Amino acid sequence: MDGDGPGDIAALAKGGRTNFLGFLLRLAARLPFLFIAGRLYGADVLGRFAYATIIVEFAGQIATLGLKRGLAQQLSLTERPHVHVVWDGLLVGLIVSVIASAVLMAFPLLLFPNSEVNPLDWLLPLTIFAWAGSDIALAGLAYRGDIGATVTARSIIEPWTISIAAGALAFYSLRDGLILAYALSAAAALIASIWPLMRSYGRPRGWRPMPRRVFKTMRRNWPLAGADAIEWGSRRLDIAILGLFFSPAIVGIYYVAQQVASLPQKLKTSFDPILGPVITRDLANDDRAAVAKQVRQVGFWIIAAQVGIALALGLPGGAVMGLVGPRFAGGAGALGVLLAAEAIAATAVVSEAALIYVARKRNLMISVAMIAGQALASMLLIRAIRAIHPVADWKNDAIAAAGPAIALLLALGAASVAKSRLLARLLGTRVSGWRWALVPASLAGAGVGAVAMLLPEWTELALGVPAILAAYGAVIWYRGFGPEDRMLFRLKEGEAPPPTLATA
Repeated sequence: MDGDGPGDIAALAKGGRTNFLGFLLRLAARLPFLFIAGRLYGADVLGRFAYATIIVEFAGQIATLGLKRGLAQQLSLTERPHVHVVWDGLLVGLIVSVIASAVLMAFPLLLFPNSEVNPLDWLLPLTIFAWAGSDIALAGLAYRGDIGATVTARSIIEPWTISIAAGALAFYSLRDGLILAYALSAAAALIASIWPLMRSYGRPRGWRPMPRRVFKTMRRNWPLAGADAIEWGSRRLDIAILGLFFSPAIVGIYYVAQQVASLPQKLKTSFDPILGPVITRDLANDDRAAVAKQVRQVGFWIIAAQVGIALALGLPGGAVMGLVGPRFAGGAGALGVLLAAEAIAATAVVSEAALIYVARKRNLMISVAMIAGQALASMLLIRAIRAIHPVADWKNDAIAAAGPAIALLLALGAASVAKSRLLARLLGTRVSGWRWALVPASLAGAGVGAVAMLLPEWTELALGVPAILAAYGAVIWYRGFGPEDRMLFRLKEGEAPPPTLATA
């Protein structure tokens, strides 16, 4: 297949349709969890839970050792049975998971620096095995085009398990309910990932662990693992800093804002399983123009979606946050900044999808500089805001708590410029997905949003959010979308429905 032809774009569009449905399903499941956690457990318990789980998920991210994206390249270049390569990856994840979980179980204060460690809190580090195993299994399935397994595991089973379990376990214990629900959701996601993997690849007949090969994989993947961990960590560093300098209640309010804002970011990550194999195939054919075209195409899709969602959720931000509880409405400002940061980051994260294969170490250096700058800017902004607006109870200073969100926005903006320029230079052509049609579309959405904000809260949400999306979507559809863009929304004749419809 000619990589620059319509085939690759059609493949990306098909994967995008499936994953956009997954995004909607995840949104439908995540909001009930936030509502339950905020209303039943409260900001303090939720903040304690948020800090602990980001440490665990960071360890789980490291335990995959870059195989979420690197596995596609390994499978495309090897002559070994693919099932053996996948099981090598699962073994790598297991080894690193053992090390990470042992460290966290030996030093539980890393998870709970500002509160007492309860007996059931020891369950948390064990979920590292589930997250790493699930990510690697789903990467193997994505290489074979099974995006529906990712949607089912991560957009249906995992979020609905934690939502239902959190509600039920609130009657058992308001102290331990969220931790238990989280552990159950991790186990459910692992089962939902391994089961389709076994059906697709079969049993690993003839495979046996070979330490030399496993450690070679670990050594080769460290730049990609570092980039993955930093990209993921950049979205969680703000929570980590808040957990060290502010009360659990502030962390809980910010966590809700971050969870709502990170939902659009799932649109980007949901393209990784289909974008990675397409890019690696075209790079193997030395078709760099096709890679640039794919990055531009997916970049525009993601920017267009994220800007629309940012307008729809950010303008009525007070009402959106108020759904979780009256105390959470104060996080509307942080929500707006975080939504803007996700839209700005789209160019960087899509560029990185190609950079991890053509300039791993330079991409890693940019990522390291970004997260270091974000950490420094966060500290400076917190101190500056406190100096300008001093308060007696600095642990509960909601205004200063916006500092890490602003630092994230600045860091992601700088990374977008650096990574897109690097990739454009390496591929010899433009890679940015920006189109000027985004400007009038944004103005249309903002105009409708300004009117919606004058309405009562429930009307603002029920009518305002759909109206903002409709105004924005109408302009971007007619002014910004071409024939290839519309593939994302068109089921071609003879094309099977998205896998999720069959596997949900």
